[in-house]
Amino acid sequence: MRSEDKERIQVEVVSRVVERHVQRERSAASGYLEHLVNDTLYHERLRLESENPDQPRIRADMALYRPMRARMRHASPSDLQAMLQEIARHLVEEITGHFDPRVYRVATRVVPPGLSLLLNAMSPTRLASLKDLKATVADHVELRGDIEQIKRLSRRGTLVVVPTHSSNLDSILLGYAWHLIGMPPLCYGAGLNLFHNRMLSFFMHNLGAYKVDRRKKAGLYKDLLKEYATCSIEMGYHNLFFPGGTRSRSGAVESKLKKGLLGTSVSAYVNNLRNRKPKPDIYIIPTTLSYKLVLEAETLIDDHLKAVGKSRYIIEDDEFSRPRRILDFFRDLSALDGKIGVTFSPALDVFGNRVDDDGNSLDPRGRPVDPRRYVMSDGQPVHDAQRDAQYTRDMEPELVDSFHRDSVLMSTNVVGHALFRMLDRANPGMDPYRLLRTGGEKPSFPMADLHRETDRVLEALKGARTPPRFGDELAGGDVQAIVADALKHFAIYHEQPAAERRGDRVFHENRRLLLYYGNRLRGYDLGRALAA
Repeated sequence: MRSEDKERIQVEVVSRVVERHVQRERSAASGYLEHLVNDTLYHERLRLESENPDQPRIRADMALYRPMRARMRHASPSDLQAMLQEIARHLVEEITGHFDPRVYRVATRVVPPGLSLLLNAMSPTRLASLKDLKATVADHVELRGDIEQIKRLSRRGTLVVVPTHSSNLDSILLGYAWHLIGMPPLCYGAGLNLFHNRMLSFFMHNLGAYKVDRRKKAGLYKDLLKEYATCSIEMGYHNLFFPGGTRSRSGAVESKLKKGLLGTSVSAYVNNLRNRKPKPDIYIIPTTLSYKLVLEAETLIDDHLKAVGKSRYIIEDDEFSRPRRILDFFRDLSALDGKIGVTFSPALDVFGNRVDDDGNSLDPRGRPVDPRRYVMSDGQPVHDAQRDAQYTRDMEPELVDSFHRDSVLMSTNVVGHALFRMLDRANPGMDPYRLLRTGGEKPSFPMADLHRETDRVLEALKGARTPPRFGDELAGGDVQAIVADALKHFAIYHEQPAAERRGDRVFHENRRLLLYYGNRLRGYDLGRALAA
């Protein structure tokens, strides 16, 4: 967020949210505002009880909320409105990010060479000269998709990038990929825990990130976050939302999306039409990030297995929080010429319709449709919460299909899936958690069997209803080379290899990692094909 827009967006967000709640007080039974303020203070008190009171941010929160709890006993309607205004302003000031062009210029000049040096640390002879540093980053970030469409649409409206989410590196790598294709920085929400590192915090503060504190459970806070995103889109900032909400703990491509922030694109579109913006259109860019190795894989799969469907949502102590592990990740990625795939899928409008290069919405048969008709009533664009929520729900299958269609599968995914299937078949009826813990009856399998199973998985993927993209090593089709590539990657980065070859047999060493990498194939409905 540019400095000149910072105060403007704060005032607008607070005004909209407060006015909306005051209107509800007027239209609902008396006591609505009292309940809202009480609910916010209650959730904030619970949060603060678990925080370190020595932190300046926590002291500021306590200084605001403690006197308010006492004021609540005799608060008049005007007092309640004033308290709501104070709380909203306090929360929005914490949320607000800003953009500093000077920092962006430094970052785009310094980060690429620095990242290149890091990526090439194991192979310095690959650098012909220092001027080649910037170009070498592209050796590791592989861009796919219709980039020209993105550029054309950015001149006709505002873009909302919605990627899959595997790692805390995603926003950094996607931001850099966005720079590589010549686009301005994205505005995106980042977990407050990611701002704890001073160096990372400096760049995130100045490169478009705004803070999201997932410990804040009050409904008012969520309203403010959504309105902040809505206003930033209306102001023409290209946005980044992770529709999965958090990193995929299981390793699978997201199939169920959190649609709260994504729904802000419809609200922003209606506001653009009402305000007669010259470029009111908003375009959704589904994006798939594909890794051969995932930095936080071990922590994420452990969290998934501990509480399937009830993940902690925030992990403070994973690999991303340890600078040495990040260095190890990039060093080992470079040593094996590893690729990170960034695939931009065809754009959609905010209702899930495909759009052509000129920004025209198309129905399933390719015929032009006028998206304004979706939000009109008596000739005027109007907000309708129930209607707009349904539009966002209708978009979900389009995004999920894009994620599966444009996910780039790597050797580690296919071989992890094949080996875990062999392990499961060798131990029929065994409890999955016991199988993960003990490995069952067979500590190893013949390499020839793994080659055959890998070949079967590849053939099943080719015949899937929505076939994925294949990484270079898979596209070659040499099963022995594919298995060898996966085993090299399994061995080089993680503290314990997922699997390793000894002689003519392959040993499953870390079955949780096999499950994690193999889970990337979930969603392609391979069960029937592989059961034959």
